[in-house]
Amino acid sequence: MLKDIIIVGGGVAGLTAGLYAKRGGMDTLLIEKMFSGGQIATTYMVENYPGFDEPIGGPELAMKMEAHARKFGLEILYDEVAELKLDDRIKKVITTNGEYEAKALILCMGAEPKTLGLDKEELFRGRGVSYCATCDGAFYKDKVVAIVGGGDTAVEDAVFLAQHANKVYLIHRRDALRASKILQDRLFQNPKIEILWDTVVDEILGEQGVEGLLVRNVKDNSKKELKVDGMFVAIGIQPNTGLIQGKLTTDDGGFVIADENMATNIPGVFVAGDLRKKPLWQIITAAADGAVASISAQRYIMEEFA
Repeated sequence: MLKDIIIVGGGVAGLTAGLYAKRGGMDTLLIEKMFSGGQIATTYMVENYPGFDEPIGGPELAMKMEAHARKFGLEILYDEVAELKLDDRIKKVITTNGEYEAKALILCMGAEPKTLGLDKEELFRGRGVSYCATCDGAFYKDKVVAIVGGGDTAVEDAVFLAQHANKVYLIHRRDALRASKILQDRLFQNPKIEILWDTVVDEILGEQGVEGLLVRNVKDNSKKELKVDGMFVAIGIQPNTGLIQGKLTTDDGGFVIADENMATNIPGVFVAGDLRKKPLWQIITAAADGAVASISAQRYIMEEFA
């Protein structure tokens, strides 16, 4: 059956796009491979989304957004997209269980955490290596952990982990943090957190799981071992572009280039959220992207399929 709009990805951008599409009277399908909410579903606390003057848990905010979109009749299909066919006037989305067609696509596949590229990093994923402090922090109650990074996420995660762990090392390759001042203030005031400046992780130590880290000071090349029970990595994101490589124009980092209407280089294909090249990846910008992409897709359909 031909849909007006198919949205790929059920994060903030996708849910917002779906809400706006249904309010606009569009026959819309959202396809998500795992769970609605995207990265906010794994975020401990959100305190900078307008309208919530008290902090709200990421999973709770995700559920509210999904419920809001469903209220307007958004159809959500949980399935994995295997292939996108974008060149024809009617776009095709092929999943593991079926094939769907649409007049316009809105791609909201989001991004994944970057890795350090260390030996044993993938091997010990789930056995001491984690990319989600809010998901796994409770497993490290009264233990010692390290977190790698220097931005907002790393600092937020360090403060969160300090609620569970006895000791938290924040490992940062530079001599200053990139995180916002309010987050840095919380970090510096926490006696459980020790910052290792100008430091990188060279090696993960352990046989069956993380038992320690070999770290190196980048200024004097001195090395030392840290005995830790777990390592959390928060060094940024990389876009999930596997489905559109070689099809849409991207920057050097793989982020899709779109205009202010969220339109890509292929007519009828729009992009929103963390997949898109932009100056700020936040919940509020993902929501804005989704709204703009949805309105743009509706205008495209009215002009091209009138």
